[in-house]
Amino acid sequence: MMQSIISENMTNNSENCDWYAHRSTARILMPLHYSIVFVVGLLGNALALHVIRPNLKKMNSTTLYSTNLVISDILFTLSLPMRIVYYALGFHWPMGDALCRINGLIFYINTYAGVNFMTCLSVDRFIAVVLPLRFSRFRKVQNVKKICVAVWIIVMAQTLPLLAKSMLEVDGDYIACMEYPTIDKNENLPYMLLGAVFIGYVIPVVTILVCYSGLCWKLHFSAKQNHLTEKSGRNKKAISVIFFVILVFVICFSPYHIDIIQYMVKKLHHHPNCSEKLAFQVSLHITVCLMNFNSCMDPFIYFFACKGYKRKVMKMMRRQVSTSFSSVVRTSPDGSSRDAIDNNRIVSVLLTNKLKS
Repeated sequence: MMQSIISENMTNNSENCDWYAHRSTARILMPLHYSIVFVVGLLGNALALHVIRPNLKKMNSTTLYSTNLVISDILFTLSLPMRIVYYALGFHWPMGDALCRINGLIFYINTYAGVNFMTCLSVDRFIAVVLPLRFSRFRKVQNVKKICVAVWIIVMAQTLPLLAKSMLEVDGDYIACMEYPTIDKNENLPYMLLGAVFIGYVIPVVTILVCYSGLCWKLHFSAKQNHLTEKSGRNKKAISVIFFVILVFVICFSPYHIDIIQYMVKKLHHHPNCSEKLAFQVSLHITVCLMNFNSCMDPFIYFFACKGYKRKVMKMMRRQVSTSFSSVVRTSPDGSSRDAIDNNRIVSVLLTNKLKS
């Protein structure tokens, strides 16, 4: 197997273009980035799972979509230690072809499961506020479960073919895993990737923007008729959820997909030279880092989408603030103790009011 990979990649690398000229910088910055993603993403999503798990029997549509998003993120973060080792070794994968394929599969599952379930969350919030009667059946738990199963089937159909071909590429003394140069020689690649971007990114983005626009229009129209409408907790929740979904798309998913689009369009017009290939490879690594950061940002969506998650986080914050001020009281001079206690009470009241809202 390894000999066939080597001989194949000797042909692929006949142009002698160094795709990994940034190796020395990447082996420092990329492990650092993914270490942060691993810690923050695992803790944030583990907390969400801890909050959701006791309430499985009381699940609603929003919680179901959030749960599937949590599972996808946790699965991804658990695979990150292998990627951290890979980048620390300078794009060298010593763990074999099978683990490389599985790792790549988990990466793409997380990407498109995240995109699809965030789209479902936006549509769910749109129906809850704009069309609560006409399409309420789509928010029933039994139907939402079927939608979630359908989403996973679509994601698997998109990603499982990746297991059919090796993702390893030999580059001198290094063995790269799941890197763009492995597939660069495919003549149909621009059409394949542009089609994948349209299905996996453009359609979800348009759907989310339509939901957000429709929601804002509905709330603006309702506020004119009844000023109490704009203060509705359900309306604020819907706006917050879709706003953070859009924010995740703008920060995490958009740079990667826009990068793919511009390079594939360039390939359709001419054969990129070595400097253009290197620039694309560097930009691809940067945008992939941003895209994987979605595992850290998703907990912000849960904060506004799931009451239990919000309540748990606020309770932890209140406990932490209370502990900090108690420590200040013990170490402060007598003259300042009363001020510290008063501040403690004020912060506790503010957090309590925030939790109730």
